[in-house]
Amino acid sequence: MLILSAEYLPNIEYVARLIAAGDNYIIDCGEHYIKRSARNRTQIMTANGVLNLTVPVVKANRPRTPMHTVKIDYSTPWQHQHWVALKSAYRSSPYFDEIAEWLEPFYKQHHENLVQFNLALLRVLLGFMGYTAPLKTTTEYVTATAEDIDLRPKQRSTTFTTPNYFQLFSDRIPFAENLSIIDLLMSEGPYAVDLLNSSLLQ
Repeated sequence: MLILSAEYLPNIEYVARLIAAGDNYIIDCGEHYIKRSARNRTQIMTANGVLNLTVPVVKANRPRTPMHTVKIDYSTPWQHQHWVALKSAYRSSPYFDEIAEWLEPFYKQHHENLVQFNLALLRVLLGFMGYTAPLKTTTEYVTATAEDIDLRPKQRSTTFTTPNYFQLFSDRIPFAENLSIIDLLMSEGPYAVDLLNSSLLQ
């Protein structure tokens, strides 16, 4: 089974493995929040290189805080900052206008809970690629077995190879591996699915 966290604009490997897993996966919303991880941080490509975008959270530095209880902090204008960064980075991409229609509302509305926000964004991204099945989640911590693929650890070693695709600013910035799925979608749109499927066969 594939075990996932509820991540913010997850990376390419996350989405590739989720699609390949069919029904054999679970998104663990009962795990403990890990600071400075993909649970509230993603990476995009900009004209100045890779940029981290972080969703601020409220009092999540307490030990053993379950992910599904973590709330988003709106004391700073992070939504505006993230949306400006995404527009600045990808407005010249082939599929920006289509994807922006799906994404922009998330940077104007308030979602109290980090997990709810992350999962709602994930549903939109998967929907853009034609995957509309309900996400399988649990608020009970999932104990991994030796047979499972566990993508929850902050530091992990996998055999995943990022598919080859046109990355913005490649004329002056080296290709960056495994960025947010947004980076791939902006360049390839719905055709990203074929690249995701082929990436796990390499």
